[in-house]
Amino acid sequence: MAVRRIIANLPAADPARTQRFYGEVLGLDVLMDHGWIITYGNATAMQVQLSIASGGGSGTPVPDISMEVDDVDAVLSAMRQAEFEIVYGPADEPWGVRRFYVRDPAGKLVNILQHIK
Repeated sequence: MAVRRIIANLPAADPARTQRFYGEVLGLDVLMDHGWIITYGNATAMQVQLSIASGGGSGTPVPDISMEVDDVDAVLSAMRQAEFEIVYGPADEPWGVRRFYVRDPAGKLVNILQHIK
C-alpha cells in the first residue's frame, strides 16, 4: 500500500470562475473538468494539483483533502481496523474512481481514492 498523490480540494460556488486566476494568471493546465470540479496542475513539470469544487460528487460534501492510493480496499480495511470513522463509501464512481471518505483525528474529511478505469 502506497500513497500516490495528495490533492487539496477547495470549495467554490462556481469553479469555472477560477480559470482566470489558476489557469491564465498562474499558468496551470486544466487536467480535469467535470463542471462541478476543475483540477489544475502541470502534468509534465510537477505532481501538484489543485481542485476547485462546488461539491464532492455523488451528493457528497467537498473533502478537505484527497489522497490517491494504489489499493483503496487495503487502505479501507486498515482504516476500519484502526477504527477511524468511514463517512462515505466505498463507492465505484461514474467518473472512474473507487473511493471512500474517512475522518482524520483532527476531524478533517479525507477522500481516499484509486483510479479504476
